[in-house]
Amino acid sequence: MSAWVQSGAVFHIRVRIALKSCQSLVEPTIAPALLESVKFYHLRASWFSHLFLLMPDHLHALISFPRASDMRIIVGRWKAWHTRQLGIQWQVNFFDHRIRSAHELQFKAEYIRQNPVVKGLCKNAADWPWAINSPTQE
Repeated sequence: MSAWVQSGAVFHIRVRIALKSCQSLVEPTIAPALLESVKFYHLRASWFSHLFLLMPDHLHALISFPRASDMRIIVGRWKAWHTRQLGIQWQVNFFDHRIRSAHELQFKAEYIRQNPVVKGLCKNAADWPWAINSPTQE
């Protein structure tokens, strides 16, 4: 992480599956494994997951990384592990945006939570089964 990025900064991360992939991240055999690994990375302090939400062809996360960590390496290893274990074909790289204020964090979290509703996958954000808040808050 760059020296100018404040320790504990929150990033909005979006990772997509490859266009040629016919898999869905919300399949019952895939989604639970993805969310368990989010908890694993959180509990071993590879990242601090504030919010993690799966959609059929992409995922959104609000994550903080330890100061001495390289976000691209951590996310890359996470993606690679799921490629080996679950056969998920990811797009190369991922989107990231540093959250700059508490207001932006609240806005982005609500945007992420409403994503399944907007896409017609559920009526209420609270009904979407493939999202977790911070594992230490559960």
